[in-house]
Amino acid sequence: MTTIVHAQAPVTLVGGAELRHNDLTTALSRAPRLVAADGGADAILAAGLRPEAVIGDMDSIGAPARAAFADLLHPIAEQESTDFDKALRHIAAPLVLAVGVTGGRFDHELAVMHVLMRHADRPCIVIGTQTVVFLCPPALDLALAPGALVSLFPMAPVRVASRGLHWPTDGLLFSPGHTIGTSNAATGPVRLAADAPAMLVILARPALDAAMAALTTAPSRWPAR
Repeated sequence: MTTIVHAQAPVTLVGGAELRHNDLTTALSRAPRLVAADGGADAILAAGLRPEAVIGDMDSIGAPARAAFADLLHPIAEQESTDFDKALRHIAAPLVLAVGVTGGRFDHELAVMHVLMRHADRPCIVIGTQTVVFLCPPALDLALAPGALVSLFPMAPVRVASRGLHWPTDGLLFSPGHTIGTSNAATGPVRLAADAPAMLVILARPALDAAMAALTTAPSRWPAR
């Protein structure tokens, strides 16, 4: 797969949905490389910034941003994937922080979760209004305080061994239509070990830095599909 953006530092990826709660500032302070997914270029232009690339099918970018970033456009014409998918799969970075990719629509949010699983080899944290979500790697160590939210939601059958959770998960077979693990809580530092690239980890938004540290130091990643 062709790489459009290659970065040694974390990348902020901006989608075309509404940005809230200082999303862009929060992400850029931690991931200074900036990329737009199609209409996300409009928000970047409005903020007076310039991305390294604009990736997508270019059906939602506004005329001013299209003109301002004409030399940065990377159109991908196929309509079988979302702009978030198109952008994420063409970014090679240790971590991507995605903002403006949900927008409060359940269908958009489900599509985003699908992309996290589909591109499990590309660590990405989606920043929401109150929570952050990412795909659990094969092993993960989270520095969390007792009582911190740790929700687990499976996208397919998956087992996750755990330490440091109020309700342990060892021995459970999770699956979307059967067993899920939402509204669990940390008793202190948490260790998770997933046997497949299918478990979403959902933390409270203040745990963003803990999530970033855990993903960037994870001992292994899922292989590319």
